Amino acid sequence: MSGATIVRRIGPRLPALPVDSDDARWLGWPLVVGLAVVALYLATNDYPAYGAGLYIETADAVRANGYALPATVPHYGPEGVPFAYPPLMFYVLAVLRDVGAGAFVMALYLPPLVTVAALVPTYLLGRDVVGDRRAGTAAALLVVLHPQVLEWHISAGGLVRAPAFVFALWGSYAALRLFRDGDREWLLPGLFAVALVAHTHPTYTVFTVATYLLFWAGYDRSPAGLVRGAVVGFGALALALPWLATVVGHHGVSVFSGAAGTHGGLFGVVYRLREWGPTGALVPMAAAVGLLRTRHRVLGAWTVAVWLLFAQPRFTYAVGAITVVAAVVELAERGYLDGAVALVDRALGHAGSGPPDRADGGVARPHVGVARVVVAALVVLSLVGLGSVGAEFAGAGGTTPEFVDDADVAAMTWAAEETGPDATFVVLGDAAEWFPVHTDRTILVSPWGAEWRGPDTYQRHLDAFVNGSECANRSCAEEAMASVDARPDYVYVPKGAYTVRGDYEHASDTLESTFAESPRYERAFENEGVVVFRTVTASDRTATGSGRPATPRGPRRQPIR
Repeated sequence: MSGATIVRRIGPRLPALPVDSDDARWLGWPLVVGLAVVALYLATNDYPAYGAGLYIETADAVRANGYALPATVPHYGPEGVPFAYPPLMFYVLAVLRDVGAGAFVMALYLPPLVTVAALVPTYLLGRDVVGDRRAGTAAALLVVLHPQVLEWHISAGGLVRAPAFVFALWGSYAALRLFRDGDREWLLPGLFAVALVAHTHPTYTVFTVATYLLFWAGYDRSPAGLVRGAVVGFGALALALPWLATVVGHHGVSVFSGAAGTHGGLFGVVYRLREWGPTGALVPMAAAVGLLRTRHRVLGAWTVAVWLLFAQPRFTYAVGAITVVAAVVELAERGYLDGAVALVDRALGHAGSGPPDRADGGVARPHVGVARVVVAALVVLSLVGLGSVGAEFAGAGGTTPEFVDDADVAAMTWAAEETGPDATFVVLGDAAEWFPVHTDRTILVSPWGAEWRGPDTYQRHLDAFVNGSECANRSCAEEAMASVDARPDYVYVPKGAYTVRGDYEHASDTLESTFAESPRYERAFENEGVVVFRTVTASDRTATGSGRPATPRGPRRQPIR
């Protein structure tokens, strides 16, 4: 067989757009709701939720290296972080930084907007798997109104995760068209979607590859389909080779194998159940099991596979949104929801009108009544979902905690202006994640990026950070620092409310007082939310005697955008 014949068989053409005018209102609906979610998030968050300091510091390292891949990213840990991340979004962020975009501005606005873009492939998957545009609308609404899905995509880390989510869903849609429908025109879009996600985030890459394998096994199983899948996989790998070769040249293959053992690893169901127990993912899982003996058995198997593979429940919830919709449609088609449909239709002021018999002897549901009930259900889902999301965003202990506030920004500005460039810090609390990118100073306790130095290093820094940040006195904090051999020039101590790994805490008064009472520390800066202690050496005490310098006190600042 000639090469030209192979190219013709695998499909050289590009597909037509998968939407038309009939999709406009059904796709537009979740997009409008998604923009309303964005507005709620921006109205309730002055600063980005969670952190993306390491991501932006990585982009700055790319800029500093003349847009070549750097070997390490500085300031996160005493040795920095090996640059082994998929590089695509760091180049995008580097360009935005070069044109003047601020760290907090990018992290606040870009992730939620990109997350809304993920609703397009979600709608298409729901529409084409179930075979109904309204199913696509429902699936997209369930995704954009789910707190767990939103938490990790609209927050600051969504600078990388949200684009990866978009690419992964487009890759999944291409796989559906390629293997179920035999549309060879989707080979090239699938290849580029997989290549994009492979250059963006490793976990979403595993999700996409698993989806391709499962869809081939569930829908196709032909040698020709296997060849097309191989073209997608090896084509994406070929595009990733320059990045992979550079990273392996800097750090060896072990940098990838070590990181794979962190964050729950593969078959994350064991980690998830051990850490958190059963979760709400049991709802889509129940729907998935119910679908295994229906025409949607591949969808059910996809959900089960994702639940088993990933510790992060957001993957199960995203796929599970389609699964739940398919299960409801399946129940409706079998007549189990006839009574509910008639009841709701009467409540809307309409009565069923003698519908014809069904082939199975039952009574067919009036199509007009079903349409009214579906629209009513989507309206209720949208309104109740928006209300719940707004309450979640605004409530204490919600899913969008801000790692920094005005007091933190003032303290970081002081550190950038008043300490030496080689000064080292231990920062207690989640403000640590943003600290290096705002100050250009090094933190010595840093779980962020430590996974690239292996699971042992990651776990030691994670334990030191969490334990130290939750301490009630100086000796406890010093013990946590000593566990990673951290001897900082400054210790950054939060006052009042702060967060640790996204969980809200309230600083103990004894933490500050025990640092203040120790002759080994002196106050270097203080405002209403932060006190920074400088480590006093023997030479410092000799030079200054018993006197202590006045403590600079920072002004209240407006949020930096």
